[in-house]
Amino acid sequence: MDALDRLEAERQDAQAALDEASSQAERNTRGQFATPPALAQQIAAEAVRRLGDSMRIAFLDPAVGTGAFYSALLTAAGGERIGRAAGYEIDLSVAGRAAALWKQQGLTVYEADFTVAPPPASERQRFDLIICNPPYVRHHHLSQATKARLREASEAATGIRLSGLAGLYCHFMLLSHAWMRRDALGVWLVPSEFLDVNYGDAVKRYLLDRVALQRIHRYDSEDLQFADALVSSAVVILSNRPPTDADQVELSVGGALESPRETRMVSRAELRRTPKWTSLPARQGNGKSPARATLGDAFVIKRGIVTGDNSFFVVNAETARKRRLPRKFLTPMLPSPRELDGNEVRAGEDGLPLLAEQRFLIDCDLPPEEVRRQFPRLWSYLQEGEGTVSDRYLCRHRTPWYRQELRPAAPLLCTYMGRSAPGGRGPFRFILNHSSATAPNVYLAMYPREQLRDAIEQDPNLLRAVWQQLNEIDPQTMIAAGRVYGGGLHKIEPRELASVPLDDFPIALSPATDQRLLV
Repeated sequence: MDALDRLEAERQDAQAALDEASSQAERNTRGQFATPPALAQQIAAEAVRRLGDSMRIAFLDPAVGTGAFYSALLTAAGGERIGRAAGYEIDLSVAGRAAALWKQQGLTVYEADFTVAPPPASERQRFDLIICNPPYVRHHHLSQATKARLREASEAATGIRLSGLAGLYCHFMLLSHAWMRRDALGVWLVPSEFLDVNYGDAVKRYLLDRVALQRIHRYDSEDLQFADALVSSAVVILSNRPPTDADQVELSVGGALESPRETRMVSRAELRRTPKWTSLPARQGNGKSPARATLGDAFVIKRGIVTGDNSFFVVNAETARKRRLPRKFLTPMLPSPRELDGNEVRAGEDGLPLLAEQRFLIDCDLPPEEVRRQFPRLWSYLQEGEGTVSDRYLCRHRTPWYRQELRPAAPLLCTYMGRSAPGGRGPFRFILNHSSATAPNVYLAMYPREQLRDAIEQDPNLLRAVWQQLNEIDPQTMIAAGRVYGGGLHKIEPRELASVPLDDFPIALSPATDQRLLV
């Protein structure tokens, strides 16, 4: 376990102890709901992806808690990219714990109330990334004097006056405006209620008029992100620049941040004329066509495994035999799509794909001392990667460094990139996989959701019908969902594939009611 992993484990232990020391009622009053580690990782990864690869990061968390987002940012971006980092925390016991944990990692923790802290006086002192899960304190827990102070401060920062019914998290969003550099990225994990209620109108006005709103992802109401708070959550992503009429906002709903169930780009004008933003991205009522079912309604879609170093972690059968690597730590792995003969991977009785060359992924989660003691041949092989493969970015952030992601074999796969071919063949292929082989990251793995999975178990022929229908999707529909690069190279990400509409599919889906009914 490396230093960052140890610190994150300590942070989670500290958070659990702090939560245990406070009652549910106390946390409700103070609005203290800790960000789940997995959610923090998703949000930090999305932020880093939008920032790009080159810029150094000046980071601020106005409600830092024990540092969940800073820990996630270190993992997503690497400490070398973070030039400056600060966090505010009003709870002195929490702030002290965060300061002790992260001081050596470059985070300055201010034991203070962010809402009374003076904003930076110059552009150089401001920040280019803010990630925050602000306190969810409802207005009736705020005194009249506090409300008046907050409303004046928020208006001074943005020119927008919040309602007296606005919760504390709304003030955090607007107050942070004065802390952001030009083009800075703001990422907020907040209750989704502001999208519909009257007091949220001022927040939406800020998002439309003062900044360039990039994305809002809304989690399903039944998919609560906080175990101790019965509140639906949303992730709001904005850029601190004046908006333009050409700006489009990505609205997504359901599923995970990186693979939502439904996604749609909307204009600022459409948002402005839509009173309740939770009615989007679906089109309902007013004579408009109902929401179309998408691949995300039928499948959970994930990128294939990113090993960290294919040349080290993926071996052929001959190498595995010569090195006498334990079979229990060898997962069958598919080759590149261009090495497949057709779009169907058949399997032998042992589940291995029937291919000219068998390939295996080395995947072991045992700690080093157990590998050395019980599996000396594997240990000898792994030692060849110590100090080289183990120091690669992805491997450095795994414990142990040779452990792989969990990616079970998927019955259906989609190629991640490609070029259109003569004769109208599109750049993407859907592949039917009968084998137990997992997929590398040049594929998107498609796992049927529960209703479709149950139907396939009852009628295995349905899987082939689904596969055939997938390959009949208009190539232009797939191209429109993805992106194109120089030379005509097309790529499609999991959430983009999930947004592809389903027509004449062997399973009928009704996204408007979230019901899934077999034809």
